[in-house]
Amino acid sequence: MLRDQPFINALLINLLLGAVWHYATFFLCVSINTSAFDANRRMYQPHKWERGGKFYSDVLKINRWKDFLPQHIGKDGFSKDHIDDVSIEYIDEFIMETCRGEWNHTVNCMFTIILFIINNFLMALVLSLLLFIGNMPFAVIQRYNRFRLQKLRKTIVRKMERESRKLNMTAEKQADCSAVEN
Repeated sequence: MLRDQPFINALLINLLLGAVWHYATFFLCVSINTSAFDANRRMYQPHKWERGGKFYSDVLKINRWKDFLPQHIGKDGFSKDHIDDVSIEYIDEFIMETCRGEWNHTVNCMFTIILFIINNFLMALVLSLLLFIGNMPFAVIQRYNRFRLQKLRKTIVRKMERESRKLNMTAEKQADCSAVEN
């Protein structure tokens, strides 16, 4: 389609199509029911090679650069800059938001298919590289943060269970003491 167009025309059309794709993906992302972004879905599950997020810190040195990238604050003003609360509900929402962000940036990368269909190989290759450079770091950050949040969630649940057992044991002791007194 754009193979026979002059370079500048093809570039402008590609940029316009890319912008439309990105906006459509974003609006779809915020419109989809949050149940679609369940961390238990296959897409969001960890891979062995990720080693629970260690790949991102050891190989990609994510901690050195992730805070320099901008973040989008969601429709309800959910900031992913830092943890505001340590409740299970908040952590679960944060985990869901990492799935939403990963989905958005991954689907944006699928525009590569269109690029290779409508352009000559070199144009498609260059634009695809730019597309991946502009989206993959954000998808990687979402996966990395989700591993950390899931670990935090497990820690909080274990702590709550210990406190619950401690309260139950205290209540049982009090019940035993009052039974002995009577």
